[in-house]
Parts: sequence; structure tokens; C-alpha cells
Amino acid sequence: MRTFKTAGIAAAVASAMLLSSCATYTGQTTDPNDPNRTRTGALIGAGIGAVAGLLSGDDATERRQRALVGAGVGGLAGGAIGAYQDRQEAALRQQTAGTGIEVQRDGDVIKLNLPNGVTFDFGKSDLKPQFFPALNNVAQTLKEYDQTIVEVTGHTDSVGSDQANQVLSERRANTVANYLIGQGLLRQRFEIVGMGERYPIASNDTDSGRALNRRVEIRIVPLRA
Repeated sequence: MRTFKTAGIAAAVASAMLLSSCATYTGQTTDPNDPNRTRTGALIGAGIGAVAGLLSGDDATERRQRALVGAGVGGLAGGAIGAYQDRQEAALRQQTAGTGIEVQRDGDVIKLNLPNGVTFDFGKSDLKPQFFPALNNVAQTLKEYDQTIVEVTGHTDSVGSDQANQVLSERRANTVANYLIGQGLLRQRFEIVGMGERYPIASNDTDSGRALNRRVEIRIVPLRA
């Protein structure tokens, strides 16, 4: 699938770069009662969210909404949105437990973080076969909770050229999206983009930080009526 590149995405990238340029990575903390629930650094997370969130905003949301309405998928309204996402979050946490996928919640948006170490070999865009069952579980839940837009975003560390990292991030995002679509999800639900090395969530000065930055993120955004 060709990566979507629009003027709206470019504007989102520009604004979030300004936000994330003044942010400092604060690491991750884990709730001892739920090892799969993480909370990431404040402003960096906000900067990345601004970019990804605008993928489903304005023209993109309108386009997706028209396509999904045409496919017979209705939207959610009012208090139904939160309850719907609560149920979906619980299902995703259950389905991804022990797989390495991190499930996070930001308001009505659910985010899945697919770390490079369990998803791809270094510098490659082919999914590791042992990761197929985990993605199958994600696809099963997304199929059940179909009143959402699925934003898939690829990220890399800073090793290598900007151009090479941009291409790799696009390929990885497309690989994940195409795999999910191949499990029976509607293509119209997806927004796909590569961010290259521009939005790290950790320092690129250490091996552990670079490993965190090599990731694919899936944001599950409710389709509003």
C-alpha cells in the first residue's frame, strides 16, 4: 500500500516538531498491577500525539468517515465513545499480554506500541514470523470493534541517513497495516505514514534509547457520528 502523504500531514509534522523540540524524555513508568500499561514522557508524547492525531483530523477524518459510512460502518456519539473504547482497551490488553506490545490510553484514543525488537530485524521491514500470532490477536479485536479509524505510524532511530530512515519507517508502517488488512480489516479504516527518525521517545545516544525509538505505533481513534 502506498504511504499517504498530504498537506495536512506536513502541517502536523511541522507543528509537532516545534512542540517536541522543547521536550525532554522522562522515561517510562509501569503500573505494578498491570505490566502492559505504560505512561510515557509528557511533552514528547504530546508532540507525537499531535502529529498522529492530525492524521485522523480534518480532511483525513472526513475522507475516512465517508468511506466507512459507504461501507456500512456507523459512527459513535456522546458517552458511547468512552464505553466502547473501554471495552476495546480491555480486549486488547488481554489479547496482547506477554507479546511485547504496549497498550496505552489517551482520552478516547488507544495506542499500541510495537517495539522493533519483537517486530522486525534490525534495518528490515519484514515482520518476524513469531510476531504473527500477536498481530492476529490485534486484528481480531479491531475487527470486532470496527467503529474506529486505525492510524499506523513508523519510527526509526537516528542511525543512518534521514532518507534511508524515512523509507524504512514507511515500509514498516505499510507492512504492519497490510498484514492487518490481510486479516480481513477494511482498508478504508487505515491512515499510514512514516515519520523516519524525527520523533524519538528516548535518547539516540544509547543502545537502549535507540531500541525504544525503533517502533511502529497504532492509534485507534473512534469514528464519531
